[in-house]
Amino acid sequence: MKRTMLRFMADGTTTGARAAAAEAAEARALRADATRNRDQLLAVATRMFVAAGAEPSMRAIAREAGVGIATLYRHFPTRESLVDAVYRDQVERLTAGARELLDRLPPAAAMRHWMDLFGDWIATKNGMLDTLLAMIEAGEIAHARTRTELLAAITTILDAGRAAGDLRSDVTAEDIAAALIGIFTVAPRPEHEAQAARLLDLLMDGLRPPARPAP
Repeated sequence: MKRTMLRFMADGTTTGARAAAAEAAEARALRADATRNRDQLLAVATRMFVAAGAEPSMRAIAREAGVGIATLYRHFPTRESLVDAVYRDQVERLTAGARELLDRLPPAAAMRHWMDLFGDWIATKNGMLDTLLAMIEAGEIAHARTRTELLAAITTILDAGRAAGDLRSDVTAEDIAAALIGIFTVAPRPEHEAQAARLLDLLMDGLRPPARPAP
């Protein structure tokens, strides 16, 4: 009787452990699925914001991402929360991109590639401009903080370029930011990509130290 009871208790413990493990695995799968859905929604929203002349509807974004509108609203309850997520994702790519580019490229090449990332960030604003401006005006997005983060990213590459002799020492991050804003103001959309690339190449020519005259 005692052995039977012990066996019953052991079987119960094993069954309970298996059930707990199954529940944990299911929870992990649900979290992974939710993460994939969120990442997919962010990627699709970013792409649509770049391509759109006007802000795409939330329903259009959900349809393009292949999820239901309820899934979209579960991750992003409002248009503002989606715009904020896309905006922050792009800023984080820019700030992290400076160091990542320097890890694999010379400073001048890293700066040129970073300028392309900056252009992608500007292009993303095309389809969310009205909402973004309203959020900045309402103080929901800290524009000054974004500026500080972007200037720090430029400074990271600029300092490396100065140390390597690849970039001029008399140029500031503010100078480069102002030039980039000017370029993407006159060439803001994907159809202006070739012109923007030429202007960025001209900017890079100006950022390189002047050649020393031959002795």
